[in-house]
Amino acid sequence: MIQRIAIVLFLSATAFAANKDNTARLQRSADVFDEIMGISDKSIPQSLLDKSQCAVILPGLKKGAFFVGGKYGRGFIACRQKDGAGWSAPGAVRVEGGSFGLQIGGSETDLIMLVMNERGVERLLKSKFTLGADASVAAGPVGRDIAAQTDAMMTAEILTWSRSRGVFAGVSLQGATLRQDLEVNRDLYGATKENPEIVMTALPPPDAAKPLLTLLNKYSARKAK
Repeated sequence: MIQRIAIVLFLSATAFAANKDNTARLQRSADVFDEIMGISDKSIPQSLLDKSQCAVILPGLKKGAFFVGGKYGRGFIACRQKDGAGWSAPGAVRVEGGSFGLQIGGSETDLIMLVMNERGVERLLKSKFTLGADASVAAGPVGRDIAAQTDAMMTAEILTWSRSRGVFAGVSLQGATLRQDLEVNRDLYGATKENPEIVMTALPPPDAAKPLLTLLNKYSARKAK
C-alpha cells in the first residue's frame, strides 16, 4: 500500500514538473516572438509574416547540444485557421541534428521558422521531416526591405531565423529534423494528440498558450509601414 502511494505521489510530482516546464516554454516562446517582432528595423519582414501559413518557435536552445548530438530543443507550431479566425492552438515539436550555420553559439539560441505555402505545411505536419531534404529551406531576410531576396528565398517552403548573443539573422537549418512531440501534447491537452489534429482543427488552446496566440494575431494583423 505504501509503495503504491509512493508511486502515485512520484507520478503526480513528475506530471506537475512537466506541466510547469511546458507552461514556461510556451511563455518563453511568446516572449521571444514579441522581442524579435519589436525590433523596428531588423525584425522578420511584415510581408513575410502576413504570407506565412504556419510559424514554429523554438526558444532557448542550449549551448553545446548543437555539436554533440541528441535533442537540440523543444518548441511549438501554430498555423492559420482556415476560417480566418486567427491562429490555431499550438502543437509541440522538437528539433534535432543538422547544420545550423554560423549564427549558432552563445549560451542560448532562439529559432523561428515561417512556413510559406501549403506544401510546406504538409511537410511540417508529418510525424518527422528533415529540412532541406523533405522541405526546401532558406535563411530568412531581416528588416523592412526585402528587395534583395534570392530565388531560393522566394521559392523556399520554410524560412528560418536565429537569435544568438543578441544578434538576430537568417540562418540555414539544412539537415535539421523536426518531430512532433507527443509527450508535450499529452501534457498540454490531457490526451495524446498529433499535431495535424491540433493545428488543423478548432481545438481550444490551453490557457498557457494564450499569450503566444495573442501575439501571433497582433503582429499578423499589423500592417507594414
